Amino acid sequence: MRALLVLIALLLSSAPALAGNLVVSVRDAAGRPVQDAVVTLHPAAGVPRGPIRFPWALRVAQQDIQFQPYVLIVPVGGTVAFPNMDRVRHQVYSFSRGQRFEIELYGRDESRSHTFRTVGVAAIGCNIHDQMVGYIKVVDTPWAAKSGATGNVTLTNVPAGAATMRVWHPRLNVRGNESAVAVTVPAAGGSRTFSGDFSARAAVR
Repeated sequence: MRALLVLIALLLSSAPALAGNLVVSVRDAAGRPVQDAVVTLHPAAGVPRGPIRFPWALRVAQQDIQFQPYVLIVPVGGTVAFPNMDRVRHQVYSFSRGQRFEIELYGRDESRSHTFRTVGVAAIGCNIHDQMVGYIKVVDTPWAAKSGATGNVTLTNVPAGAATMRVWHPRLNVRGNESAVAVTVPAAGGSRTFSGDFSARAAVR
């Protein structure tokens, strides 16, 4: 029994202390909210082992000749469904480095899927409809979310302490469309504002 108690104490002492929520407000150079920005957090102590699961569906629908959602966050190793809800056929593909794939033509009420095994970004398109553009951000941390219309992102139950926060958006005008910021998360959580230049031309596939 004593050995078991010692083991439990060691496990608890080695586990990162969880803080509250970290709220990040993403703004452009004029102070306007930015939608569809992906914010990720990598604690200095590392991320938990095991599979990463998000509360949203790993699904990009083709509807009204658009990809919905425009940006999807996927854990590395996650399989994304691509249902076709249009009356026309689609052929989904990506030529992005490390994320190349192609799904042959398929029609309404059919679905195909693809597994994303590499961290990074897949800019997706349709070989039939050039106006269709979307993005899949593949991440290796459970602390990831994207901004809504208000520009706010909430990362829940983040570990207190030093971490690297990254902000990605297809129009963020920096190398790789992603900016990294060193942060210290307070024990009770907190908030930050990220301001950037979102004038870059979005990558197409």
